[in-house]
Amino acid sequence: MITETYLNHPTFGLLYSLCVIDARSALYTTLYAQRLFFIVTTSEERLEFSPITRQEAKVTVESRLRLLRRSGTRQDYDQLQLVHQQTFQ
Repeated sequence: MITETYLNHPTFGLLYSLCVIDARSALYTTLYAQRLFFIVTTSEERLEFSPITRQEAKVTVESRLRLLRRSGTRQDYDQLQLVHQQTFQ
C-alpha cells in the first residue's frame, strides 16, 4: 500500500514525502518542481525543516535503499527504488 504524506512549509508551500529516514525524521521535496529538499524532524513541540542539497537527498535515499535491501523488506525497497528513479534519474 502506498501512502502519500504532505506538509505545508511556511515559505515553499506544499512538500511531498519521499522517504522515512528514521523514527523522527523524513525526507521531503517541493511538490511540483522537486528541486528543493528538506529533512523534516518531528518533536513533541514542533517540526524542524532543514534544507539539504539535491546530492545530499540522493545519498540519503540511496542509504535508505541499502538499509531496506539488507533488512529484507522487499515491498518497501521496490517502492523507494521507484521514487529514486523518478526523482534522481
